[in-house]
Amino acid sequence: MKRLLLVGAALAAFLASSVNSQSADKLLNASYDVARELFVQVNEAFVAAHPGVTIDQSHAGTSKQARAIVEGLEADAVTFNQVTDIAFLVKNGFVSEDWQKDFANKASPFYSLPSFLVRAGNPKNIKDWNDLVRDDVKVIFPNPKTSGNARYTYLAATAYAREAYKDDPAKVAEFIDKLFDNVPVFDTGGRAATTTFVEREIGDVLITFESETTGIRKEFGEDKFEAVTPSVSLLAEFPVAIVDKVVDQRGSRELAKAYLDFLYTPEGQKILAENGNRVNDQAVAAQFKDKFPEVRLVTVEDVFGGWDKIQEEHFASGALLDQIYGER
Repeated sequence: MKRLLLVGAALAAFLASSVNSQSADKLLNASYDVARELFVQVNEAFVAAHPGVTIDQSHAGTSKQARAIVEGLEADAVTFNQVTDIAFLVKNGFVSEDWQKDFANKASPFYSLPSFLVRAGNPKNIKDWNDLVRDDVKVIFPNPKTSGNARYTYLAATAYAREAYKDDPAKVAEFIDKLFDNVPVFDTGGRAATTTFVEREIGDVLITFESETTGIRKEFGEDKFEAVTPSVSLLAEFPVAIVDKVVDQRGSRELAKAYLDFLYTPEGQKILAENGNRVNDQAVAAQFKDKFPEVRLVTVEDVFGGWDKIQEEHFASGALLDQIYGER
C-alpha cells in the first residue's frame, strides 16, 4: 500500500509538472475592447523575442472580462483600462492585493484620455464637452455599465461639469443626464460603439480613448474623420496585472511577468505610442511628442477622491450612475 501511495504521488507530481511545462509556453491576455490591433503588434514583437511562445487574446469591455475570469476564463494576464475591474479580481481572490507594486507607474505602462472623433469638416462644430449636450448633437459611446472606456467618458464629462458649474450637484446631474439623453444607442463595448459611429454612420461625435481615434482615422481614412481634443479630460491609466490564481495553476507566472514587463521596454513603449497611446518612457515620449496635442488632464484622485470613493458614489448598485442610467 505504501509503495502504491508513493507511485501515485510520483505520478501526480509528474502529471502536474507536465501540465505546467505545457502551459508555460502559452499565455492568455484578457484585454479591453478596442485593443485588438494594438496587441496584435505587441504579441508579434514579444513572440519574435521568445520563440516557441504562443499568446492568445480575449477582448471585451473590461468589467465583462473581469466577471468572465471569475466565472472561469483562464487568463494569465490582464491588460485593462480601469483599476476597478482589477479590484474586482482582487476581491474575488484572483489577483494579489499589492498588484500595483509588481510593475512601475502603479502597474500602468501607458495612458490615454477620453477624446472626440467627428466627421470630416466637423459639421456640428464640436470643440468641447459643452457642445455634447446641445439639442442638435447625437453622441456615441458605449454602456458605462459594461465598458471601462465609457466609464472614463462618464467621469471625464462629470469632471468638466463640476468645474463648469462650480460643483453644483443639481447642475452637474442635469449636464450628465442631458449627455446621456443625446446617446441614441448604448453598445456594450468600445469597438461596437466605433462600428455604430463609423460603419452604421449613427451620431455626430464618438467619445472614446484618444488611441482609438488615432486607429480609426488610420484604418478608415484621415479624410473622413477628425480628432478633437477637449479643453480638459481625465487621465485614463491602463493597469496590468498577473492573474495569480491562474498562473499558479498553470505554471505560467514567469511568462506572464515577462509579457507584462515587455510593455515597459523601449520596444514595447514605441509600439504603444505608434498606436496612439501616451507613454511614460521619456525618450519614447519625446520621439512622439508632435503626435499628441496638449491637454489639461485631471485625475480621479484630484476630482473624485480616488477609485474606492468613485466605486462607492458612482458605480455601486444604486449609486449615481445607476440613478442616471436607470432613467434611460
